[in-house]
Amino acid sequence: MELTKEMIGQLARLSRLHIDEADALQLTDDLGRMIHFVEKLQELDTTGVAPLLHMTDNVDVLRLDEAGVALERSVALSIAPDADDQYIYVPKVIKK
Repeated sequence: MELTKEMIGQLARLSRLHIDEADALQLTDDLGRMIHFVEKLQELDTTGVAPLLHMTDNVDVLRLDEAGVALERSVALSIAPDADDQYIYVPKVIKK
């Protein structure tokens, strides 16, 4: 598949990107190599090959979600760095 200047322009418009001439040339080359790679992959005979769900056979080991013993409110409030008789106060981490 041959990429044209018009195709790159259309991709830029659809992506809402401003691409200048130098970047368009580089993008044309990069996308061309990607398309060539995919075309090469399509030449392979994958008959009888099961699709992969994961790249490895590793399996996550998850613990059971069981209710356990929790800290009592008074203990949690007593060890908190900043608390009153009801709440634990934490520093603000999201800035606008």
